[in-house]
Amino acid sequence: MKQNYAGTPPDAPSPSAADDEAVRPERAERAGEREERDPFLTAMGERVRLLRARRGMTRKTLAAETGLSERHLANLESGVGNASVLVLRQIAATLNCPLAEVIGDETTASAEWLLIRELLHGRDQAALQRARMTLAEMFAQAPRDPHRKDRIALIGLRGAGKSTLGRMLAQERKVPFVELTRVIEQLAGCPPSEIHSLYGASAYRRYEHRALEAVIKEHERAVIASPGGLVSESGTFNALLSHCFTVWLQAAPEEHMRRVVAQGDLRPMSGNKEAMDDLKRILAGRSELYRRADMTFDTSEKTLADAYLQLRDRLAARLAAESPDEAPAA
Repeated sequence: MKQNYAGTPPDAPSPSAADDEAVRPERAERAGEREERDPFLTAMGERVRLLRARRGMTRKTLAAETGLSERHLANLESGVGNASVLVLRQIAATLNCPLAEVIGDETTASAEWLLIRELLHGRDQAALQRARMTLAEMFAQAPRDPHRKDRIALIGLRGAGKSTLGRMLAQERKVPFVELTRVIEQLAGCPPSEIHSLYGASAYRRYEHRALEAVIKEHERAVIASPGGLVSESGTFNALLSHCFTVWLQAAPEEHMRRVVAQGDLRPMSGNKEAMDDLKRILAGRSELYRRADMTFDTSEKTLADAYLQLRDRLAARLAAESPDEAPAA
């Protein structure tokens, strides 16, 4: 006998036309609900897009590293794709972040977290930074680094002037100039591009952390040019903030692109027709992290000589004004 999977006995009468008319509006209403974007899925898609932008990864790159299709990721990021937990875990592993950060805000997990959130809600950046520094000192397991102000770390996107201005600063301060990317290459025995292609983004971030630890251990005084995406890894970035006086070299997106093109280098955007849009998304995704630096300096529309002299003078004034026990300001 043929089995009926609808849950209605084989000999039962079919629903009447009146019954069908009664349920039709309800079905239509449910269909309309399905067509609307679910707020949870929309918010989750925005988080995935933000996490990807902070790491400087295009959707194509994330798709390649996770083994998912670009269309699947596009649906997920737009809030119309209801991904499985296994897919979300795979995305979280590739982005090197907790699954909770992809699914939702982990600071809603307990009453204590909620109370802390309420205390911090609505505070400006300066107040939030003071709170962060206080918590960092309260829970620090190591004493404050006495050489923090002797190591100047430059952060920011490629094309901001980290290498050029960094070398000039190091020469005048008579300290070593260290490009962290070169140290990563020495540790890995191959260029960063090969680390990414052979082992993936997570392996590169591990080398990045090891490289920073090696530089801090070896140099009490130095000027360090850090990779643009270092800020997206909280552990590595926190180590940089703890052991170095950090300066965010920023510039307008158009200025970044112009300088990179002038260098003959379009990594990681070569072949991408939407390179400028990608750059703007990366900058927007990382700006909040870059603002954690001790000092910000805009190099836009400045000659190299003017940029260096202004940076040197501002940096000297900030270092002189900041006492060892004083929390740095943004």
